[in-house]
Amino acid sequence: MTFGLLKQALHVLRHESRHRTPNRVNQWFKWLAPGLFVKRWLLLSASGVLLTTLGFAVWLKLTPVFYTTQILGQILDEITDVIPSYISGPLAMLLGFLLVWWGQTRTLGSITEVLMPDGDEELIDVLLTHRRLHRGPRIVVVGGGTGLSNLLRGLKRYSANITAIVTVADDGGSSGRLRREIGVLPPGDIRNCLAALADEEKLLTELFQYRFKAGDGLMGHSFGNLFLTAMSEVTGDLEQAIAASSRVLAVRGQVLPATLSDVRLWAELADGRYIEGESSITEANGAIVKIGCIPANPPALPKALRAIEEADYIIIGPGSLYTSIIPNLLVPEITAAIAQRDVPRIYVCNIMTQEGETQGYSVGDHIRAIDQACGRSLFGAVLVQKKIPSARAHIRYAQENSNPVPLDRDVIVRMGRRIVLANVMDEDEQTGLIRHDPQQLARVLLRWYSRVEGL
Repeated sequence: MTFGLLKQALHVLRHESRHRTPNRVNQWFKWLAPGLFVKRWLLLSASGVLLTTLGFAVWLKLTPVFYTTQILGQILDEITDVIPSYISGPLAMLLGFLLVWWGQTRTLGSITEVLMPDGDEELIDVLLTHRRLHRGPRIVVVGGGTGLSNLLRGLKRYSANITAIVTVADDGGSSGRLRREIGVLPPGDIRNCLAALADEEKLLTELFQYRFKAGDGLMGHSFGNLFLTAMSEVTGDLEQAIAASSRVLAVRGQVLPATLSDVRLWAELADGRYIEGESSITEANGAIVKIGCIPANPPALPKALRAIEEADYIIIGPGSLYTSIIPNLLVPEITAAIAQRDVPRIYVCNIMTQEGETQGYSVGDHIRAIDQACGRSLFGAVLVQKKIPSARAHIRYAQENSNPVPLDRDVIVRMGRRIVLANVMDEDEQTGLIRHDPQQLARVLLRWYSRVEGL
């Protein structure tokens, strides 16, 4: 009987090894990795079984246990008379191990089939990634636009403790129409950040960015904006809508508006013009000398302040300087909360200038504009692109009155800022379009954070 079971177990083991990858053993050893909270619970379960058996024996006053032990002893004596103990003992242990291994394999296989029906990744790898990301630093990123969503795509590979604080001052495009017609806060930047932090990022980005091409009232609207607007109606406000959407989309981290107030930007230009509205400021194509919002001093979202107070690392930008980054900093409580934190704080400067906002600006001009808008210094370092774009990119952007942001090192040093030079640019070889590379940007930012924290 014993040899039959052993033969069957060995047959199953050979069958399994032929149909599984060579990494199976490595996958099993991963379950012993620290931080998974698996070993302690297995030990606790084994202790519970032992304690239950002991209690049962005490309850029956040991009598049945005594006779059972005697019978088992006689059986073992007869077995060892036929098969020596130095053979039968290890053989029994091996059989027990194989049965435990077989049972655990089948158990984990059944769980994996339910939790991960596609089978694209091992359950242990998912658990290890989950633990690693949730032990990552608490990062707060302040900004808006495509620059912020690009950064979030890279950061979510290093930490799940990410909070994106975004502007709600947008009044153009689909967001502006919804704001005027329905009275909701503009969801555009929030939509982009949710898609960037979602697990199924590619599919959700395509879905959320899809714009209706026909239909009365639908044409030009993005699906993501309509989704968040509907969620706002169902849940009662934008904050609850974002929280509900984050659960539905399995978002890694959280996205928060800087304020729930209906904020409208205004700007004074060098030629004396006074412009209201985020989209109108850019279209005015003038030199901005002062920027503010209506109402002045809007209250901050409490959850945003709490995220800043608990942050290990604060990143400002990238994004449009006057219409994506500074609008968040026009909320005085946000600015004060950032200034009070004694944690690494860095500004990610744009690679190219932007027509209608930062034409002719250097890195120092970007920093000076933020300092003037806030009335204080918010960060101690600035990340600047090291390698200049190609000639193709220069020609492309020159047609838009845009050029690479020059580094005025002496000015920045006099401002007391530290310069972090790195190659974080992604240039499309066909079109010359320039963006921050999400993975490289996140890698550089986390490397700098680790170095500063280690000092």
